This record gives sequence, structure tokens and C-alpha cells, in this order.
Amino acid sequence: MALSAIKSEFSPIAVSPVYESVAVGFHGENFLNLVLGFDTSLSLDELADKLDQIEQSCGRKRGEERFTSRTMDLDLLIYGDLLRHDDEYDIPRNEITRYAFVLKPLSQLVPDYVHPELGVSFSRLWEQGDFSGQDLWEVEL
Repeated sequence: MALSAIKSEFSPIAVSPVYESVAVGFHGENFLNLVLGFDTSLSLDELADKLDQIEQSCGRKRGEERFTSRTMDLDLLIYGDLLRHDDEYDIPRNEITRYAFVLKPLSQLVPDYVHPELGVSFSRLWEQGDFSGQDLWEVEL
């Protein structure tokens, strides 16, 4: 449902493989993760609002516990070469280099794209990262 909504708003889009991973930070059901890429003329605030609307249309309710299962979670990982870390935004998102379920699909979708802060491509970050203990496997949907 979210993928269809995003495709209707931002076409064309690029889609990574889908990965299943165990919950991180709590005991819960496994998560399905993927990364999407698209161009937009929307401002950062407009894009964030649009993604929130899509989450809500998929049944996401804000205010849920932070580390718990959820119906939908759309995170903005990068926005061009923007660097912004404040109370509103974390761009590029710090989870990129911390979690295999973020970096692996990102490195497959845009392997040569250079992390705006680190100056290293996503494929190189994946190759050099240590994600031991973070089980991740590609799934077909």
C-alpha cells in the first residue's frame, strides 16, 4: 500500500531488494525493510509531510512507543547532499552506518552515491562495515 502511494506521488522510483531482519532494540516480530529513491521538487518540509501522510494512510499512529512493532515507518535517509542534524531532522540519517537493514539495501540501490558527511560511497561503507550479530536476509514478496 505504501509503495503504491509513493509510486503515485513520486514517479519514477527506484526500489531496492526487500530484506527481513530481526527487531533491534526490543523483542518483536521481524521487520521488512527496503530503500526507495526518487527525485522531487518538494522542499524538505513538504516531503516529510507527504511521507507522514502516507504512513497515516497505511494505519501508522504517531505517539506509539519508540521501540515497538509498527505498521509502517518511512524514514528519510538522505535529501541530496543536505546536512542537517537538529530537533526536526537527522539528515543524512545516522542509522545508515549503524544498521545493516538500512545500509545494505541503500548500498544496492545507489552503490556509488557518496555519503554527504563521510565522503565514502554507500557500497564502500557496506564493504567496510561491521554488522556482526545483525541478521538480515533478502526476501521475495
